[in-house]
Amino acid sequence: MAFSLALLGASTYEAPVRLTVDFLVIAGGGGGSIGQGLGGGGGAGGYRTSAGTSGGGASAESVLQLDVSTDYTVTIGGGGAGSSNNSQKGSNGVNSVFSTVTSTGGGGGGAPNDRNGAAGGSGGGGGEVGGSYGSGGSGTANQGSDGAAASASDGVHAGGGGGASVAADSLGAGGDGLESTISGTATTRAGGGGGAHGTTGTGNNPGGSGGGGRGGRQGNQPGVAGSTNTGGGGGGSIGNNNGGNGGSGIVIIKYPDAFAITIGAGLTGDTSAASGGFKVTTLTAGTGNVSW
Repeated sequence: MAFSLALLGASTYEAPVRLTVDFLVIAGGGGGSIGQGLGGGGGAGGYRTSAGTSGGGASAESVLQLDVSTDYTVTIGGGGAGSSNNSQKGSNGVNSVFSTVTSTGGGGGGAPNDRNGAAGGSGGGGGEVGGSYGSGGSGTANQGSDGAAASASDGVHAGGGGGASVAADSLGAGGDGLESTISGTATTRAGGGGGAHGTTGTGNNPGGSGGGGRGGRQGNQPGVAGSTNTGGGGGGSIGNNNGGNGGSGIVIIKYPDAFAITIGAGLTGDTSAASGGFKVTTLTAGTGNVSW
């Protein structure tokens, strides 16, 4: 004989309400190096997404299945500081986090007396002094690319930092970033910083597309900072100039418009009007929680 649990006084089980969330999580870019010699460019912050190609040519990751009325941690990674010490690399960028997704901060550029670029989401470029050339730092699999070694190709160059899309080249330019349309507008982010250029003339080693700062050139020019909220690497400097700071990261999340998000204290962000059945929330600074 069949019995109803409700008739026996048992409580009725209700499954938790869940929503499907797409994400783009970019960490802070690495700082470029000081130029008492030639400073390497900083690597871009790690680039992870479920809505398109991830860093280093990786496929899109799986969407997240999240519960309503539950807090999920968000951290927007800051950019690494450019080096102010001839024997110290640029600082690595800070990791960015959304729920279970962590993107790795970009690697700092190599300094003249600590020449190898640091590993990171994308690797920092190698520095140079007196004909000694540092190697590029390694990028993190499925997040970014390698930085370039310093070289004497077509003049003397420090290495550029790797970008989310491609590794830095051998002539000091930063690697290019990746384009995303998760927000509804095609935007490129996570470009590597350019390495310093050791010969006189016009032009600089450019940062990679997507916020990478350009490198300095002979004539006492400083490297340029990576762009805010792109995870771009800072440019390497020449002369008595600090390396460029890395750009801060960003977290963008897309979800069905039937749900309303709460952005907790400590976070800066905004939510777009619903479009095509979805809302998009862009988080640009801080650490805190979000919930629906």
